[in-house]
Amino acid sequence: MQDTEKFSWFEVPQDIKQLLILAADNWENTSESEKYINQAVAKTGNNTDVLIAAYRYFYYKQNYPMALQTAEKVIEKVKKYEKLPDEWKQLKPILTNRKQQANIRLYLNAYAASGLILAKLNKIDEAKEICVKVKEIDDKNDFGAGILFDILTRPPEED
Repeated sequence: MQDTEKFSWFEVPQDIKQLLILAADNWENTSESEKYINQAVAKTGNNTDVLIAAYRYFYYKQNYPMALQTAEKVIEKVKKYEKLPDEWKQLKPILTNRKQQANIRLYLNAYAASGLILAKLNKIDEAKEICVKVKEIDDKNDFGAGILFDILTRPPEED
């Protein structure tokens, strides 16, 4: 059992921290580490911090379908908590006006991450659509959507 106190900022129960540490310790054994990540997600009832750790885990393990599914859970969780509308015309001004608030930043980060994951899954049009939306809100390119959009729309280089 490792010392979970070194993650005191991570607000989850000790048993969940232990599962996340075990996932990290078993990084080279994907099936073993994934088992621990999935247990942490299942036990927490979709705790936001654990979901973020999970979508990052799945992204770096190149399990893009699971990374996308987990990022979308974060998006839906924030959307529900903040009572955000589904329609982009209604959502955009809310996101623009509140983009410095922690939950809205989390929403935008997860949404931009879903665009990156979609690009990795070769769903380029969907990825571009997300990039365009995030770029409309993100004048400082805090969420990386502008860079990703430039990459996705850059003409192929000649040999």
